[in-house]
Amino acid sequence: QVQLVESGGGLVQAGGSLKLSCAASGRTFDDMDWYRQAPGKQRELVATITRGGTTNVVDFAQGRFTISRDNARNMLFLQMNDLKPEDTAVYFCHAETMYPLLDYWGQGIQVTVTP
Repeated sequence: QVQLVESGGGLVQAGGSLKLSCAASGRTFDDMDWYRQAPGKQRELVATITRGGTTNVVDFAQGRFTISRDNARNMLFLQMNDLKPEDTAVYFCHAETMYPLLDYWGQGIQVTVTP
């Protein structure tokens, strides 16, 4: 059974840092991503990393967030620095396989940034 379990969220003041982790089990994955969903807004992509380590971070997270993964431990990470109140959201781990084409979601974890 495939599972993605996020951890590391919580409450932090603006300017602070958090590191999210996603423990994957059940199989290995190709691309892995972090998404987030703020109250009343659509879920949006934060960052992507391929199995080979190529990363892409969306504009609002550039220079502040870093995505990484440990393939040996089947783990995904998101280091978030200089957090802002607008980063407040539920953050989701997402993973994909190419053959067959499947994708999986974690249950999400709350990140709250206070002014």
